[in-house]
Amino acid sequence: MTNSLIDSLLRAVSAAPDDIPLRLHVAELLVAEDRAGEAIAHCAIALQADPANERARSLMAQALGGPAPAADAVPEGGFDWTKAAEQFAPAPDPRFIDADEDDDSGEDDEVLRVEEDGESAAQDTWDVEEPTMTLADVGGLVDVKERLEVSFLAPLRNPEMRALYGKSLRGGLLLYGPPGCGKTYIARAVAGEMGARFLNVTLTDVLDMYVGNSEANLHGLFEAARTRTPCVIFLDELDAIGAKRSLTRNTATRGVVNTLLQEMDGIGSDNEGVYVMAATNAPWDVDPALRRPGRLDRTILVLPPDEPARTAILRHHLAKRPVEDIDLRRLARATDGFTGADLAHICESAAEAAMMASVRSGRARSITMRDIEASIKTVRPSSGAWFDVARNVVEYADRTGEYNDLRAYMKKRHLL
Repeated sequence: MTNSLIDSLLRAVSAAPDDIPLRLHVAELLVAEDRAGEAIAHCAIALQADPANERARSLMAQALGGPAPAADAVPEGGFDWTKAAEQFAPAPDPRFIDADEDDDSGEDDEVLRVEEDGESAAQDTWDVEEPTMTLADVGGLVDVKERLEVSFLAPLRNPEMRALYGKSLRGGLLLYGPPGCGKTYIARAVAGEMGARFLNVTLTDVLDMYVGNSEANLHGLFEAARTRTPCVIFLDELDAIGAKRSLTRNTATRGVVNTLLQEMDGIGSDNEGVYVMAATNAPWDVDPALRRPGRLDRTILVLPPDEPARTAILRHHLAKRPVEDIDLRRLARATDGFTGADLAHICESAAEAAMMASVRSGRARSITMRDIEASIKTVRPSSGAWFDVARNVVEYADRTGEYNDLRAYMKKRHLL
């Protein structure tokens, strides 16, 4: 083997820079001639064009002075996902810096199927959960927990005191705030705290294209809850189900609101042990009759998670992923103002980045702080648009002071 042959081949590579087999042949000759630096450069160019090229990876390893990768490291056709999964079983240690034990609160709740007799099985069949989580499983949000305890939970924990003061087991609670802040999760935790069943209701569960069926669906919902007391009915997106009738010209929608008001009052039925909780991003669009005393008369603002809550949320979303040396406290400080949904998206994006890097290199690796911090830079807090709308309501439409909590928060955050 002579240098003249290599020189001729190098000229050929210069003339055809996209000829990867030729470039790798030259790299192989350069390795044999102990010209490792030049070989590395050619292997790097080949890998940039074809990251899964086994020959380029083998020559690169030899040029760097290490053993060639095993022949089965990357099977024909791409990345070996099975081998990567085996590599992360068990997960690398340490996973988190100064981390507590993983949170096991994400276990699936037992779901019971309740079928009520009636004219339509579709209207009388509801999924009723029995949540196992409690408020202790909700990270941070101390202010929200205290408000829930004082205004809703404490009077229900002592039957003797409740009987003495004539405290009814009926009641309603409205959670409002920016989207993605965990209002549904909190409602499910409240049901678990009460030892009550949980019935999650969305717009599609209620509305029907045929006249009268939507009202029948609502009645079936409350009947199912009355037969399974204590039971929490959770109305998600209340502003869609219970929009202001003064702004509604559709008579069918007005009928749904009227029926909801009657069912909450328990006209012709006993609502003892039935608790109505609701969530909305736009409480100012909810019909005022739904918020009068005796219905949804307690209102709690659920804001973007505080630092302890962000730490808990990040731990939850990273707990079952291959991570290494993750400083949760540092990440929590860097994500001030982000919602729970934003944090979930950050973890998802970081996982995608690590996965694609593993595919390109042919070797599975953990999610690192660098991946997550890079993901944080690409995500903006999604609550900004909500606060823009809330600013107008707080400044110009809050004549009764019902949004004083929101006003105080926005002033503290310089959003007003």
